[in-house]
Order: sequence, then structure tokens, then C-alpha cells
Amino acid sequence: MILTVTLNTALDVTYRVPRLLPHASHRVAAVTERPGGKGINVARVLAALGHEVTATGFTGGPVGSVVRELLARSPRVTDALVPCADGSRRTLAVVDESSGDTTQFNEPGPVITPAEWSRFLAQYGELVRGARAVALCGSLPPGVPVGAYAVLVRAARAAGVPVLLDTSGEALRRGVAARPEIIKPNAAELAELTGSRDPLPATRDARRRGAHAVVTSLGPDGLLAATAEGTWQAAPPRGLSGNPTGAGDSAVAGLLSALVEGADWPDRLTRAVALSAATVAAPTAGEFDPGVYEELRHAVRVTDGG
Repeated sequence: MILTVTLNTALDVTYRVPRLLPHASHRVAAVTERPGGKGINVARVLAALGHEVTATGFTGGPVGSVVRELLARSPRVTDALVPCADGSRRTLAVVDESSGDTTQFNEPGPVITPAEWSRFLAQYGELVRGARAVALCGSLPPGVPVGAYAVLVRAARAAGVPVLLDTSGEALRRGVAARPEIIKPNAAELAELTGSRDPLPATRDARRRGAHAVVTSLGPDGLLAATAEGTWQAAPPRGLSGNPTGAGDSAVAGLLSALVEGADWPDRLTRAVALSAATVAAPTAGEFDPGVYEELRHAVRVTDGG
């Protein structure tokens, strides 16, 4: 079982409009709703790859009930979400079909009480002991301590379970000091952590701060990884137009699935890049185009990162 943690779960709503124009009314061509938040997206992709997944985090209110109802339709995903009194958030993605661009609106999330955080920690301690790997993903909802991910990383390490951390800001800075197996920032998050906008030295600097491996998302240029075994860059053979929402979450799923299967780093990066690109080609976050994935698995370029 792979455990995913989404402290700030969401109901992801996607609108598709012919053209997005400011200060105008729009007729929505299509609407989709999916259980969301970064870790939930990771869980759904892992399940589609054939892995058994347990998803935990917080959910509450009417929106949280819809999240759980939709999550129950995902095969191989076990719902271990912890109820909270405040209501879960929504995210709204508006896809401009004329350009392929996506505009995202993210609500802040529920306020978590100290008692709810304590209940989550107790459940997490039980779940992590049965996991093969853990993904800690996304933002912290109000009320959760800023050092929350550091606490969760240490608990997983004490249980001998590898952790992938995908967050940003102060939560990332504190989390990386707890020595997770992998962190996966994007270029902006990496620059904020290290103070450098040059991806290669910044990725190596982030590794010196505590992570065993750092995998940086470079957008359409793929992934850059600095690990104990070496440094690599993996890139798709061509650009894909579509909805990029969730592409980074699919990369996390690729890295984790390959880790538990014992793949080497070039293979991990190949899978992650192919899944990420195949997600851009899919209509909603937490999904990927299987045909594009299979095509790109054999075409991703992995080179020595220097």
C-alpha cells in the first residue's frame, strides 16, 4: 500500500469555455467535478497504474461529502480521510479552449482545530506502519502547524518508510530539514527555498539541506534530478497543449510507483515525465491519457545532468 496525505483536500471543478475574456459573461461548454488536492490526484494516478493506495488528510462540510462520494468511485483507493468541522475548499479551473490556457482559482481550505490535528496524527501513525511509501502533498490548511510536514516526515522515517514531499514555502523549508527521501519542487518553489534561479546548482543546494534526492519540475522541459547516484535531466520529445493542472501530481505518482517497484533513477524519471505529459493531454486533473503515456514512455530523453 502507498499512503498519500492531502491535508487540504478539495473539490476540483473544471469549466471549459470557448474563449476566456475579462469583464465578460461566459457560456460554459462543459463542467467536470473530481476529488482533488495534490495528494488525492497522486492517489488516483497511482491507482490507475495498478497500485493499492490509502488516501488520508482532512475533509469536512457539504463539499467534503462530495469529495468522499467521488473518491469512493476510484478503484484501489481506500478513503482514510479525517473529518473536520469546517468545510473543505473548492478549486476552479477555467480552460480557454481557443488557446488551451488554464486559469486557476484556489480557496484557502478549512480551519483545523488542535483536537482535529491530534486525531490526524494518531491515525497517520497507524497508517504509515503499513505503507511501502508516503506522499506528503500540497498546502497546509489554516490551523495546521507550519512544521507539520517535518513531523510527518520524521514519523515515516522512524517507521522505515520512504517519503516524497511536494509542498512549498516555509512548509517545504522545515520539511526538507527532516530528511525526506525525495522532494519535488517546481522551479519557483526551488528558487524560494535556495535563493538561486539556476536550476542545477539550486537542485544540488536543496539536496544539501536534507533531502536524499531532489527532483525539480521544469515545466515543458521535464525534470531535473540530483540524487546520491547521479544527476539527470529527463525531457519529453515534444510539447503538448492542454490542461497542465495536475501534471506535477502525476509526476509524483510516477516517481513513487517506480520507487516501490525498485526501478533505477533514469526509469523513475522516464515514468514521471511520461505521466506528467500525458496528464496535460487529459481533460481533468488526476487523470492521464493512457495512449499518450505509453507512447512517451519509449520516447522520453534522459541525459546526464552534469
